[in-house]
Amino acid sequence: MTLDELGIGDTATVIRMDESALGEAAARRLRAMGVEAGAEIQPVQRGVLWSRDPLAIRVGRTVIALRRVQAASIEVEARA
Repeated sequence: MTLDELGIGDTATVIRMDESALGEAAARRLRAMGVEAGAEIQPVQRGVLWSRDPLAIRVGRTVIALRRVQAASIEVEARA
């Protein structure tokens, strides 16, 4: 499952990021913000436009916004 498929309020663990799809710079920025394998994340809000961009996610105590294509490049495992 990828991050863009997760429901608002659901919690998941990051399995891996597709760095080739994200690009080296974007992957480095996401890792610096705590989005890396083993991190617990939670989508908290989606945009209201037809594209549903951006997606706001909570990583620890930080909330960051991602584009939908970036979220689709992050593989996660949903927690029960």
